[in-house]
Amino acid sequence: MPLDRHARRFLEMLAAAGTARGRYEAVEERRESLADLADLVDPPGTVPVGGVRDHLLAVHDGLISLRIYSPLGKPARLLPGMLFFHGGGWVAGSLETHDGLCRRLCNETGCRMIAVDYRLAPLHPFPYGLADGWAALNHVFRNPRIFGIDPARLGVAGDGAGGTLAAVLCRMARDAAKDNPDAPRIAFQLLLCPILDVHGESAARRELAEGYFLDSETLRRDLELYVPPDIELSDVRLSPLRAEEFAGLPTAFIHTAQFDPFSDEGEAYAQRLGGFGVEVHGRAHAGMIHYFYCMPRMIPYALQAVQIIGKEIRYAMDLPVKDRRDHRRIRPELIRA
Repeated sequence: MPLDRHARRFLEMLAAAGTARGRYEAVEERRESLADLADLVDPPGTVPVGGVRDHLLAVHDGLISLRIYSPLGKPARLLPGMLFFHGGGWVAGSLETHDGLCRRLCNETGCRMIAVDYRLAPLHPFPYGLADGWAALNHVFRNPRIFGIDPARLGVAGDGAGGTLAAVLCRMARDAAKDNPDAPRIAFQLLLCPILDVHGESAARRELAEGYFLDSETLRRDLELYVPPDIELSDVRLSPLRAEEFAGLPTAFIHTAQFDPFSDEGEAYAQRLGGFGVEVHGRAHAGMIHYFYCMPRMIPYALQAVQIIGKEIRYAMDLPVKDRRDHRRIRPELIRA
């Protein structure tokens, strides 16, 4: 399928304005660019939800914020929970840049969303963000009533670099549970256009290296700031697709975009999980680009995509769906365009 016309117009606007993303030097430039884009295509605070509150969590060498979203209506006191990690190459992004997405996911999935404001490179390089995520997961799992969630139905989610963190946390939780019965359990993982092999050179990486919003030079610069020199890019904490086995990982919902440089690794990850008996759901969204799900004012299909995700999660978490016609089992495989 060709590039979605709204996505094409967005890319043309970037090119005409001279703001197409390539290599940058100052990390502030990367952060400001993403924040400005979010303000344009998905302004924070504009999607009504049942409630929003912030929670401070003490972590190693500091504090991080957790933002808790409750869905519209009168939900049950304890809901399925979803720990969310924003994208931005581990150097950019914030609670604000992904506020709209978290609000829509909250309403559509019926889960109580808990967005993690993990610390970013270069001030906090790898593995700070991952350690913050592990601390947040343990804290939420052990204090479910504070967050209004059912610990037996707690999932992790993330987009882009946040998807990397979510996928790695699933492996960490699985391994920890082997020796510790009190280790956190993860019920599902939701990965949106995830980066799963920073060391890889897939066909999509080569063919979509420039001109499709997230250029290869941007990722290369992100990694320079995020990964210390003594850490190999093939480390499974950076490239979970490079692991040798995937047994016992939680049910996965993996959503890729046809014109995203990371699309091949998302689909490969789905196939690897499925090959080890892990239940996999999801979709390859035709005509879409990276970050499309956060751009409803520019790419209207973003709203439909989140509705699709919401139906999948609602079914898996045994929650009522908005349309009874959708109360059917989603195919347990990655749906290709």
